Amino acid sequence: TSAALALLGGSVAALGVWKWLGKRMIQKKIEEAQRTRDEGMKKMAKAVQQFREQVPSVQTDGILSLPLLELTVRLQEGCLSPRTVLYTYLEKVSALEVTQQTNCLRHFIPECEEQLQEIEQRKKKGLLYGIPVSIKDHIGHKGHLATCGLVQCLGTPVEEDSVLVKVLKRQGAIPFAMTNVPQSLFSYECSNPIFGQTLNPLNPQKCPGGSSGGEGALIAGGGSILGIGSDMGGSIRLPSSFCGLCGLKPTAERLRWVLGLPFQPCSWPALAEGGKHWVVPCALGPMARDVDSLALCMKALLCQEMFQLDPSVPPIPFKEEVYFSSAPLRVGYYDTDGYFPLPPCMRRAVKETRCALQAAGHQLVLFSPPRIPYVMTELFLKTFFADGGRTWLNVFTGNIVDPGLKPQVNSCKMPRLVKKLLALLLKPLQFLLLVQLKDVAVISTCRSVEEMWNHHHEIQVYRSQFIRQWQELQLDVVLCPVLGPAFTTGYPRKLIAAISSTMLYNVLNFPAGVVPVSTVTEADEEELKLYKGCCDDPWDRTLKQ
Repeated sequence: TSAALALLGGSVAALGVWKWLGKRMIQKKIEEAQRTRDEGMKKMAKAVQQFREQVPSVQTDGILSLPLLELTVRLQEGCLSPRTVLYTYLEKVSALEVTQQTNCLRHFIPECEEQLQEIEQRKKKGLLYGIPVSIKDHIGHKGHLATCGLVQCLGTPVEEDSVLVKVLKRQGAIPFAMTNVPQSLFSYECSNPIFGQTLNPLNPQKCPGGSSGGEGALIAGGGSILGIGSDMGGSIRLPSSFCGLCGLKPTAERLRWVLGLPFQPCSWPALAEGGKHWVVPCALGPMARDVDSLALCMKALLCQEMFQLDPSVPPIPFKEEVYFSSAPLRVGYYDTDGYFPLPPCMRRAVKETRCALQAAGHQLVLFSPPRIPYVMTELFLKTFFADGGRTWLNVFTGNIVDPGLKPQVNSCKMPRLVKKLLALLLKPLQFLLLVQLKDVAVISTCRSVEEMWNHHHEIQVYRSQFIRQWQELQLDVVLCPVLGPAFTTGYPRKLIAAISSTMLYNVLNFPAGVVPVSTVTEADEEELKLYKGCCDDPWDRTLKQ
């Protein structure tokens, strides 16, 4: 008996030591990643200082204030040099107001200096010649990590540039920074246990949105003129809304960046990065300060190099005749999707834009997107949690989970029977919607291959229904609201359902963009005090807060 107890005690002690060693190893990986980032920032600051000593008379404010199109013209004509523009933006990024106040930068790309030297030797200038570009954390750049805010992705740098980075470089752009993301990309807050919380540069009490939140914060803070994000539920459009930017989610097959990325062993990020092969695909797209910048970026990327590097991309160039057309349009519009009522200011923004479009000679037609509750719970969430969240849970090495994801992670870990009992007990108390959306493993699980095939079919049926309704009204485009204004930090984790306004167009795989048209007024704030949402339930009250 004594021997057995001693053996048991030794086993428990060994298990404790093993767990401690595992946690210590994880902590070392995190510290190494943070140290690498800090060293990169120091290299950036040193490079800026050397440039300043060589060229002390540069008027940085004038360069930073130039719109992308005007900056491009000056670079093409030789009025400004790529070196001057790059170091001007590097100086802005390395300044305290952009990086330390917002924590938007994940890593400086020192190879930008090599790219600068390379384009300076070229005879042919690309459409983005000399333009500094920031990219989201998980867009592959040779020699750098694609972390997705996950500890298990800290080990192996990307072996070659992704397709998108290769095309950017061939067009003369200079990728110079990688930006922060939420852990696993599955959040529209922007925080992870490795690099921390990113804040909104317009108001540090607010979050910048996500998952392309680092991009939103860097561009809104003036540290980048053009950024590339990705979007699988609103991850370009929500940061654009929260940070007052323009953003475009193209059709998923329009741009590609997968080739050259390591998918080991990050199965959840691989789902995000494998975009077009999934029934709700991920799309890559630009973020900037104005719409013309988005158009220029798309024109540059939709080139022969993109089509040759990845033959699966349809070889369709950017259609300038469509973009510059002034022909009257038939515009569908709605200010609520009938599922999650947005704040009064967002509905006012739609109304004012509708009036402006009518005054410009366009025809406006009321449009009601069909069955959004069904789309949100049975189509969108079911795609991500078809296995009850097991694949997603596997990416959290050592149980290191960011606070912003803990409610969802704990929900997925909860035993199935407990979830069903909770849903049953809380139904009379009007908490059903809250439980259903946190309890995605109960209502959104495919238990067999047959059920998964049926789920794919249901999405195709819904797409057909939506397109038919669109065609019956003979619409060219739809005007709709986006979630906003920026939430106070900590609130996105409480309001998963609020992304219904963006996730719809991921399910449909339609292109969708965001433009700022107004700012919040005192009248909006007064009206918000009277806001009751759909049924004055916990979701509505949380949104009001």
